[in-house]
Amino acid sequence: MPPFYCMIMKINIDCAGCYRKIREALLKIEELESHLIERKLGRVSVCGEFVPQFVAIRLRKMINRRVEILEIKEAVVGSRETAGNGGHHGGEGGGGGRQRVMVAAAACNK
Repeated sequence: MPPFYCMIMKINIDCAGCYRKIREALLKIEELESHLIERKLGRVSVCGEFVPQFVAIRLRKMINRRVEILEIKEAVVGSRETAGNGGHHGGEGGGGGRQRVMVAAAACNK
């Protein structure tokens, strides 16, 4: 399993159609746990357990636009079992993963 990464990419986002195309492509990539599209700056931040180069290449093929990797950070966070509520207890389900993504996204933006 690859480590947990946060990656910032530069992608030209000209119009609402480009934004929608990028968003739909990001949602199809299963390895990504979260994404943030900064439309005015033309930056896309993604976090998850993936190989950064493979995600950038796959995204480029899906949207047919140039993708430039600006920054890659390996997020150091606790394992899934120890994050948040420790797994699925009762009806809560998955709260730990959300905390992990928020911590990783904060680490990526520093």
